[in-house]
Amino acid sequence: MSSSWNDKWILITGASSGFGAAAALAFARLGARLLLGARRLDRLQTVAEQAQAAGSPEARFHELDVSRTDSVEAFASWVRGHASRLDLLVNNAGGAKGLDPVAQGKDDDWEFMLQTNVLGVLRMTRAVLPLLTANPGSTILNIGSIAGRVVYEGGAAYCAAKAGELQITRALRLELCGTGVRVCTLDPGLAETEFSLVRFQGDADRARQVYRGTVPLTAEDVAEAMVWMATRPPHVCIDELIIKPTDQAAIYKVFRRG
Repeated sequence: MSSSWNDKWILITGASSGFGAAAALAFARLGARLLLGARRLDRLQTVAEQAQAAGSPEARFHELDVSRTDSVEAFASWVRGHASRLDLLVNNAGGAKGLDPVAQGKDDDWEFMLQTNVLGVLRMTRAVLPLLTANPGSTILNIGSIAGRVVYEGGAAYCAAKAGELQITRALRLELCGTGVRVCTLDPGLAETEFSLVRFQGDADRARQVYRGTVPLTAEDVAEAMVWMATRPPHVCIDELIIKPTDQAAIYKVFRRG
């Protein structure tokens, strides 16, 4: 499989950790060429080095903050300097902050979630879309969440943001019908990454409680699903894929041991 991917260019946002970093390594093992973006350059450099060691012939990285249009445009310009086309765009940058009910919600938390999960997807897609539409068979893979499909207390802004990602994906699929560009969403359930640590502003004990007694998904599980979606034949589009750990039957139905 690697021989068919060593001439393909993959762009991953939020690639410094979690799903993004795992995806970089998974696609590197196929021999793909990587263009990686995130805010934390030191960690991004480490991921790029690991990707090259894993088999990517080219793993380049550049600072990217999807919440700022100027940063997205600068990143897109950098991308065009390295690749004349894209085979896969992974819109992974995002995250949650806080678990407050609306009555106690904070503007900074709300703005972070909507800027990254919604406007970030729109900005990044708009900026590099010509590199995808010029390459029929390419794929836009947006990373959503089951929170975009089922709400929970304290999740108003995050659930709204991920519902926004889902509807952006659906609208893009309609807009790009006939171009050969596939538009997909991958919506994970309970997955243990830095997600909860960020949500709870570094409170490691509180973050650990989210996964207590369960066997959650790993970043590698989600990355494996990304690879499967992206490696289907060009005429096959995996519109929407939900992936949850076996211990999670639904957002509210989680089996916990002990």
